[in-house]
Amino acid sequence: MKMSKRTILLTINCLLLLIGYCGGGMIMRLYFIHGGGLIWFSSWLETAAWPIIVVPLVFQYVIRRHSEGGNASLVIMNRRVFIGSTIIGILTGIDDYLYAYGVAKLPISTMTLVLATHLGFVAIFAFFVVKQKFTAYSINAVVLLMTAAGVLAINTNGDRPIGESNGVYMLGFFMTLGAGMLYALVLPLVELMYKKANQTITYTLVLEVQLVMCFFATVVCTVGLIIDHGFQKIAREALEYTLGRPMYYIVVVLSAIMWQCFFLGVIGVINYSSSLLSGIITALAVPTNEVLGVICYGEKFTSSKGLSLGLALWGLSSYFYGEYKKGKKEKEKEALGEEVSCEEEATNSRPLV
Repeated sequence: MKMSKRTILLTINCLLLLIGYCGGGMIMRLYFIHGGGLIWFSSWLETAAWPIIVVPLVFQYVIRRHSEGGNASLVIMNRRVFIGSTIIGILTGIDDYLYAYGVAKLPISTMTLVLATHLGFVAIFAFFVVKQKFTAYSINAVVLLMTAAGVLAINTNGDRPIGESNGVYMLGFFMTLGAGMLYALVLPLVELMYKKANQTITYTLVLEVQLVMCFFATVVCTVGLIIDHGFQKIAREALEYTLGRPMYYIVVVLSAIMWQCFFLGVIGVINYSSSLLSGIITALAVPTNEVLGVICYGEKFTSSKGLSLGLALWGLSSYFYGEYKKGKKEKEKEALGEEVSCEEEATNSRPLV
């Protein structure tokens, strides 16, 4: 693949990730604050739009069929990638529920700050899963992000929704923290799966991985929804929705579309770059969601949130700078290696006297 085309695809996937993450969280919060209360249904919506992926897959198959003829395979994913995608999909389904529970119980601005800790967990899990080394900058980022979450945990009274007990608020806090941890584990697992795939990673394969992951995540949430008798409650909830029944279904459909954009962006960014960049792009949503939460939903921006946001941005900046230094150092090593190689070639090419 040409570098220019790769850069364009990476940029598109970064935008899908950022828009999907910010839009998905904001719309999900809109669902809850206006009368929505089905957490399993909300988590189900995060991956339920997986059939959308069938459209580009069919298009890709038609192209392969035209170029390869009858030898074109309908599915290119091998068994190893399928098993890996299935396991990650099940973990994603659990993560969907943890995330939806957090959105239901916490203001979106608070929840976003708690989820910012996931970048610290990405560094930890990436160290164990894909052998990514720790640096002084990544360690500093982990400490700062954990401290930012701790500040919010200590000061729970400033933005607790009216009528919500301290126990429910704290449960939402720790469910959100768990969602960040599990998501941080999923990212390097996807990267590891690509490395162990034993086949060429194409965009068609990326789409197939996305489809399998979202399908099994939806299965997990469907089981939870059935146990909770959620499907029987949807029609009644739509009638009682404060914004009206038509708006209820608009919110539901938009939520599903936004989250599918997010997951497609995540898988694409990991394919064209790394799980680290995926985590960094997600972290960029922290200040965005803070502002959107205050403007759209009138959430309080307390002093503890200000301190937490400052610590989170400091941690993110430390992480970014560390990765910049690391990339610069690797480029210098490559340039030095090429220079040494050229000198050796020049020496070997000299005529013997």
